[in-house]
Amino acid sequence: MPPRSPSTTAADSGTTASPREQPRQRVIEAAADLLAREGRDAVTTRAVAVAAGLQPPAIYRLFGDKDGLLEAVAEHGFTQFLAAKHVDPEPRDPLDDLRAGWDLAVEFGLDNPALYSLMYSEPTEPTSAAFQAGMAILKGRVQRLAVGGWLRVDEELAAAIIHATGRGAVLTWLSLPEDRRDPALLTTLRESMVSAVTNQEPAVRSTGPAGAARALRAALPDQTTLSASEQQLLREWLDRLASDSRQA
Repeated sequence: MPPRSPSTTAADSGTTASPREQPRQRVIEAAADLLAREGRDAVTTRAVAVAAGLQPPAIYRLFGDKDGLLEAVAEHGFTQFLAAKHVDPEPRDPLDDLRAGWDLAVEFGLDNPALYSLMYSEPTEPTSAAFQAGMAILKGRVQRLAVGGWLRVDEELAAAIIHATGRGAVLTWLSLPEDRRDPALLTTLRESMVSAVTNQEPAVRSTGPAGAARALRAALPDQTTLSASEQQLLREWLDRLASDSRQA
């Protein structure tokens, strides 16, 4: 799964900034281009200003400082990634859908190594709206697995495992010398993730009461028969059943 193409810009994707936003967008795209071609050290305020056809003070006026500019470039990356996501609300095979989503995330990182490293190298949780929207897509995919009885761990843990393995796969791959980058690493990590979060068969008898509780809990928000207090009580019971390691 080697890198295939350089990162695209907002202009490439067909989005159009308003006249007021155009200088800001032009700077972000210039910085993203420098980042992709020459690496993070090349993204200086002077170099970006020259590439964007502006004076260096404009960078500070628009972003405050270089860190503010890099944060904007990272958010630009999350927006690009979100635009590349395809969501099938009713996938034919939920496990294949899970694999495809993981592969898409990893391929984006391999295609955009410098941008991806900027997006995910910081230890703090990203607050970008695009990042949060992407996580909502992942959580929706996990919930569909739970409703179908495929999930073998809690939804929150499953989402964390899927996200962490994809992120770790890309950053590990990028840290290796090119002659040591074995595609089997990515395949093995993906299949380990699938085994860790899903059951081989969506059968209640193979997962016991814990699996049945997870499936019912995932479907609970879609029903309206129970009152809010009844739903809360049922959720407490299901949480206890789902967390019972003796039944898992």
